[in-house]
Amino acid sequence: MTEGNGALPERIVTDDLDALIGTLPPRLAERLAARDGRGDLLEVVMDLGRLPEARYPNAEVVLGHREVSDEDLEFVIARVGAFGDDNRAGIERTLHRISAIRNRRGRVVGLTCRIGRAVYGTIRIIEDLVMSGKSILLLGRPGVGKTTMLREVARVLADEANKRVVIVDTSNEIGGDGDIPHPAIGGARRMQVATPALQHGVMIEAVENHMPEVIVIDEIGTELEAAAARTIAERGVQLVGTAHGNTLENLMANPTLCDLIGGIQSVTLSDEEARRRGTRKSILERMAPPTFDAVVEIQGWRRVALHEDVGETVDAKLRGFPAPPEERELTDGGAVAVAPAEEPAPPPEEARGGDGAPVDGETVALFPFGISRGRLLQAARQTDAPVRLVDDLHAADALITLRHSYRKKPAPVREAEERSLPIYVIKSNTPFQMEQAMLQFRGQRQRRDPVADACREAEEAIARVLSDGRPLELAPANSYIRRVQHELAGRFNLDSESRGAEPERRVRILPGPPRERAR
Repeated sequence: MTEGNGALPERIVTDDLDALIGTLPPRLAERLAARDGRGDLLEVVMDLGRLPEARYPNAEVVLGHREVSDEDLEFVIARVGAFGDDNRAGIERTLHRISAIRNRRGRVVGLTCRIGRAVYGTIRIIEDLVMSGKSILLLGRPGVGKTTMLREVARVLADEANKRVVIVDTSNEIGGDGDIPHPAIGGARRMQVATPALQHGVMIEAVENHMPEVIVIDEIGTELEAAAARTIAERGVQLVGTAHGNTLENLMANPTLCDLIGGIQSVTLSDEEARRRGTRKSILERMAPPTFDAVVEIQGWRRVALHEDVGETVDAKLRGFPAPPEERELTDGGAVAVAPAEEPAPPPEEARGGDGAPVDGETVALFPFGISRGRLLQAARQTDAPVRLVDDLHAADALITLRHSYRKKPAPVREAEERSLPIYVIKSNTPFQMEQAMLQFRGQRQRRDPVADACREAEEAIARVLSDGRPLELAPANSYIRRVQHELAGRFNLDSESRGAEPERRVRILPGPPRERAR
């Protein structure tokens, strides 16, 4: 994360930079001390037989014209802590990280000395979410500031929210090197991990032994860690963590980590259920409630994208509906500017059955069953939907009802199904659910497009290949659609290949793990 000098007043940066410079060979330390822009320094790189470099956000500066020697590397190694199984070390009571590159015999031939900074005030942009008690997953590219924000979350929850916070600190990046944690974590407690392979065990130990209200964990990256995170969340503990990936879509495509957002499975519906849903028989669905309630995509320390209801967002994306996040940005004055997201879920439920769906612009005679007529009329006015309510089902073009009413199959619902009338099902008697249903009559549902159709075809083929173990060929498609279909196959650990010549080139889904193939 880059720390510029034009920070907001509430953003205080401490970096203990002199401690890191003191571990470098004197010739390098002198060059760094003489340079301006210390606050922007990201890391110092020392590779055997190459010139040493200082890296800044937009530049790389050579620190002298003498190549790095074994003596230079040993000078640094002697002044930092012991390297762990992850080849990382630190400097006691600081947040700096020194990572080693080794040759085949285990000898250190390179060092990356990364600057660790405590930045107070970085979570203002999501402070309301942090204080809500929801479990939060932070995503973002390397160096964007995930760990810095995670450290500040721990401090704020411990010191300002007065919660019992335990940090599972695998590489001592959150709390710093040494037995005494860095002041940047405030009153949060820190559990160190002997080796990264034991991280999941320490996560469970933290819950069972220390009664935390919040657990903070960096870099969830294995199935065991994802399972441990789910166990923590199911025990009612707020979990705040980071994972590899830039966006929510990255997690959905990651078979190892998709459990963090509920997991994804292929489901084959019965003929009746597929007809009720208005979908194909083979679909992708979320397997379970998400481990994390919210996902924050960190785009920069002043800008994030927020998915506040992960389950609803994942469901919408699996159905092929748009689910844009809420965009937040910290202004120069320190205020949080919010661009509201469009509602991520599709209109509350799919239209059920019937080929006579209303045509855009026509006035629809709608028969409400078990629905508040007053609220429905208000929703129609709010959305300017071309709808009039009728009291007689025989005069209706469509029926709208609640989910629990629909499942009981009362007489009006059965009659509407027999007459092939479209049936609109909403979850609850709330204005929002009704307004979303009314938008369908304004033609605001997502239009069918080739990409969505091709994805649905691929999902159905994937389900059949998984169940039958036989390859299936899809319809011809352009290169972009083929790439999406290949990615869908890879998500379920299936091989795929492109066959034929343009414009008849198509994807073939194969059983077995994926290999590199021409797209």
